[in-house]
Amino acid sequence: MKIAIFGASGATGHLLTERSLSAGYTVTALVRSPGSFLLRNKVRVVEGSAFDLSAVSRTVEGADVVLSALGAHSPIRNENVLPRAVPLIVQAMQQAGIRRIVALGSAGALPDSLAKQPAWRRWFVQKIVYTLFLKWPVHEQMVQYRSLSLSSLDWTMVMPALLTNGPARGVYRVDGEALPANGSQIARADVANFMMLQVTSPQWVRRGVYICN
Repeated sequence: MKIAIFGASGATGHLLTERSLSAGYTVTALVRSPGSFLLRNKVRVVEGSAFDLSAVSRTVEGADVVLSALGAHSPIRNENVLPRAVPLIVQAMQQAGIRRIVALGSAGALPDSLAKQPAWRRWFVQKIVYTLFLKWPVHEQMVQYRSLSLSSLDWTMVMPALLTNGPARGVYRVDGEALPANGSQIARADVANFMMLQVTSPQWVRRGVYICN
């Protein structure tokens, strides 16, 4: 199995790269600064930007599955990462005849994501958190979902609650309709493990799936 990874130098992307290598997959990673990428000697590295179609195309070339852990870093600035990168990834995959992509999203990507939460929490998150503190990251995730859902790809967008850096618990809840009740966080290690399961699973193809502890 050949895996192409975007966002490999980020926290979740690093975990995806490690897990892909542990599974015996051949990995190609698009990295802006290879010198600081700790796994550069274990993967095929393409140096470049996810905003450059040529670099993106070289990354997906020959891949069976694409994994993306791209996302905005700043909650207050419009970095425009996913609106620029995801359409290029979709284009490159379609041109290369590659169908499967598993992308990291967030629980704020869809309007009904909090439908199973208490009313007070829905109000607080939607009116305060998403509007004042996470306006642009949430916007980016909405654009990513739209770009994937309008494509012809066999996509899955994994939409976690707040990511933490703790160890994997190995126990989590998933839901295809909304974030599970009272779900507020999950270890990114658990999310990475779940994303790796989707590499060979058809369960959530062409769907978003929420995940939390």
